[in-house]
Amino acid sequence: MVRLTIDGFPVEVEKGTTILHAAEKLGIKIPTLCYIEDLLPDGSCRMCVVEVKNNGRTKIDTACTLQVSEGDEVLTMSEKVIESRRMTLDLLLSDHNVHCFSCEANGNCKLQDYAYEYGVSETSYEGAKSGGEIDDSNKFFRYDPNLCILCHRCVNTCTQLVGRGAIDTMERGFQSIIGNGEGLWADGTCESCGNCVQACPTGALVMKRTNKYRPYQAQKRVRTTCPHCATGCQMDLIVKDGKIVDVEGADGPSNHGLLCVKGRSGSFDFVDHKTRIRQPLIKNHETGEFEEASWDDALDLVANKFTELKNQYGGDALAGFACSRSTNEDIYMLQKMVRTVFGSNNTDNCARV
Repeated sequence: MVRLTIDGFPVEVEKGTTILHAAEKLGIKIPTLCYIEDLLPDGSCRMCVVEVKNNGRTKIDTACTLQVSEGDEVLTMSEKVIESRRMTLDLLLSDHNVHCFSCEANGNCKLQDYAYEYGVSETSYEGAKSGGEIDDSNKFFRYDPNLCILCHRCVNTCTQLVGRGAIDTMERGFQSIIGNGEGLWADGTCESCGNCVQACPTGALVMKRTNKYRPYQAQKRVRTTCPHCATGCQMDLIVKDGKIVDVEGADGPSNHGLLCVKGRSGSFDFVDHKTRIRQPLIKNHETGEFEEASWDDALDLVANKFTELKNQYGGDALAGFACSRSTNEDIYMLQKMVRTVFGSNNTDNCARV
C-alpha cells in the first residue's frame, strides 16, 4: 500500500493507483475533459493537472495518468493548478466557436461548466480558428469540428470500448479534426451506434432528435431495459412534457453504458408516433369500420375467439408470435400462455428488428 496526502487529507491506496482515483476515494473531485472511467487515460486535455510535492521537488502533472508514490503531497486547487487550468480553458476557447445560447449542448457541456467555474468567459488569444464544415452525412448524428476540442473521447470510445475503430484524428496540427479517413462520416465503417456522441463533452457530436430539448428541461430520467434483443442493455429514457426525447446508455451489467444503433436511435420514436394505436379497436360488422373499445371488451372478445378455435380445431391450430421489440419477460409470458392455455408448442419470435 502507498500512503500520501491530498489537500492535507491522508489516504492509503494500492500501488499503481492514479492520483485521480486516490482523490475520488477521499471524495475530492478533480476536473477532467478527456478522461472516461473505462478508457485508458489519455491526459491530452490537461484539465486534471495537480501539484505534487515529494523529496523536495514540486511538479505539475495530470492526475489521470500519474500514479501515486509514497509520501506524495498532492494539491488539487493550489494557485499554480488553478492558473494552469485557466490557461488550458483559455486556449480551448481560443479555437472554439463560442455560441452557447444556440448550441444544442448548452447546459450539458463540460467545457461550458468549467469555463464558468474558473471564470474564463472569453479567450485572451487572437487569431484564426481551425475547424471546418459541419459533417451532416450520418443519418443519426452530426459532427461539428468548430466545437471539437480534440479530447479523443470519441476516438477512444470507438476503439477501446466499441471495438470498431471507425474514427481517428485526421490531418495534423492546426488542421486536425476527427474523421474516418474516407471523407464524410457516412462513407466509413461507422455503425452509427452513437456511443461517441454520448462520450463527447461538448456540442461537437450531437444526436439528430425529432423533439428538441435542453438538458435542463428534462423532467424525468427513467431507467429501463432495451427491448430490441436479448442482451438486456440498460438505458435511461429522457422525458420532457410526457414524451421521450432522448436515450442514453446506462451502466448495466451487459452493456456498461454502451448501446447499439437500434437501442439509441430506434427505441423511442415509435412510442409517440402519430400512427400508433393507443386504444383497442373492434370491428363493427354492420359498418365495417373499427371502433374504439375498452380493454375488458377487447380481451373478452379475443379470449372467446381463441376458445372457439381451440374447441373446434384443437390447440395445435393456435400459435403465438412475439414482436421483436418485446422484452424477454414478455416473450416468456407469451410462450407460457401458448403452452399452458392453448396447449400448443407453436410459439416463436423475431430475434432481430
